[in-house]
Amino acid sequence: FDMALPVVDGDNRELFISLGCAVENMLIAASHFGYTSRVSKSGVDGITVELTKGETVLEDNLFTMIERRQTNRSVYNGKLIPEDTLKQLQAIRREEAIQSYFFEVSMPSAHTITKYIMRGNEIQMSDAAFKEELLTWMRFNSKQVETTRNGLSYKVFGNPPLPKLLARPIVSRFLKPKVQNKADKKKRDSSSHFVLFTTRKNSLEEWVDLGRTLQRFLLNLTHMGIAYAFMNQPCEIMKLATALGKELSIDSEYLTLILRIGYSSSVPYSPRKKIKELL
Repeated sequence: FDMALPVVDGDNRELFISLGCAVENMLIAASHFGYTSRVSKSGVDGITVELTKGETVLEDNLFTMIERRQTNRSVYNGKLIPEDTLKQLQAIRREEAIQSYFFEVSMPSAHTITKYIMRGNEIQMSDAAFKEELLTWMRFNSKQVETTRNGLSYKVFGNPPLPKLLARPIVSRFLKPKVQNKADKKKRDSSSHFVLFTTRKNSLEEWVDLGRTLQRFLLNLTHMGIAYAFMNQPCEIMKLATALGKELSIDSEYLTLILRIGYSSSVPYSPRKKIKELL
C-alpha cells in the first residue's frame, strides 16, 4: 500500500489489478521452470501462490515476453490490426467474470469512448491533487531514474533531462485539459482499436483476476508485435464509467479498463527495480 495512488485510485482497484498482473507473470515463469501452481486469494491480507516442483517443463512463448512487454504511450502509425489477429486476441483465455470488448477507432462507439476520455481529462486535469500525484511519479532526469527505479522517466514521455526544480513547473504548465485532449485525440486517431475490460461485481477478487487476464493479453500483444497504452480516465471516475457503460449497452457490468492498441516503433523502457532489492 506504500505504492498506492489515493487520488486517482482511491479504492486501490488498479493496485490490485497490477498485483494480478504480477501473479500471472509468476505463474508463467513457474511453469517454465517446472513448477505447478495454485493461487489462493485472501483479500487485502495478500495473495498466496503455492508452488510444487514437478518433472515437466511446459514451454510457453509468453515467458520470453515478460521482459519485452512495455506500455507504449507514443503516437502509432494508423495501421489496422488484421481480422484474423483480432480473432486470436478475442480468443485469449479470460478468468471467470471478466469480459472484453473491441471497438475499431473509426466506429461511432469508439467516438463515444473518446468523448468520455475527454471528459475524464477535463475533470482530472482540473484537479490540483491529481496533478500533484502525477508529478510525484515523474522522473525528470537520469539521477532520479537511477535513485528510484520506478515511475515515468523523462525518456518515456519524450522530454529532455532537466533538474527537478526546473522540470516540475515546466511540465505543470502542460497538465491542462485542452492540451491533454489534443494529445489523446491524436493518439486515438493513430491507433487501431479500443479494448474495454469489465468485471461483474467490481470486487477485489475480480480485480486480481482481471490483472491475470490483462497480463496474458498484454504478453500476447507483445508476442504479436502490437503496441498498447492505457486510457483509463473514464474508468477512474465512477459517474463517467457508469454513463459510458449505459451508452455502450454494457451497463450490467463494471467498466474497469480501457486500452488503445495498434502498431508502433518501440519506445524507451521504464526503469525496473532489481530483484534482490525486493526479496
